[in-house]
Amino acid sequence: MTKTELDGLKREVSIKAKNGIDFILAAAITWTVIAYIWTLPTTPYNLGVLTFIAGGVMIPLALLFSKLLKTQWKIKNNPLQPLGLWLNFAQLFYFPFLIFVLIKSPVYFAMTYAIITGAHLFAYAWFYNEKVYGFIAGIAAFGSMVIALMVSAQNMFLVPAFMVVNLFTLALVLYLSYVVKNKKLMQQTATGNL
Repeated sequence: MTKTELDGLKREVSIKAKNGIDFILAAAITWTVIAYIWTLPTTPYNLGVLTFIAGGVMIPLALLFSKLLKTQWKIKNNPLQPLGLWLNFAQLFYFPFLIFVLIKSPVYFAMTYAIITGAHLFAYAWFYNEKVYGFIAGIAAFGSMVIALMVSAQNMFLVPAFMVVNLFTLALVLYLSYVVKNKKLMQQTATGNL
């Protein structure tokens, strides 16, 4: 496979999946719920357990947004298509660390979850050919750590709130990029310059 062919496959995934915006919007809403959870008056351990439960709505929400936004999860004859879902599931292998933090230092559970979530976005910079994924991955991961180091346990909700801002910003930039890519593709198709 040549670089040109690979770029074409990535462009097809980017346009048909609309840069993964369905997952990003689902994550933004999930993290909004998580931010609310971390304002509740209970122990950090209970907050961590509730956060795990809230995370369970992510895939159903992504499916809903996929239908609303008409994104494609399966793209026939594109060997890259399954990679997007595999990259998403890759973060599950960090969950033993997350469980360890829940048991040993639950006050930092939201931070750890935010770092894992943010960092896993990095691979999508290549997958969708969108540098903003890499930028937000770094900002979310390091920013979550900095916030957690600076705030008290009672204000740890600021970490998931920070994730919400990052994810909605990412969704907006991805949508605008999709519009530009799609328009360019339509122009190329109309002029026969594919």
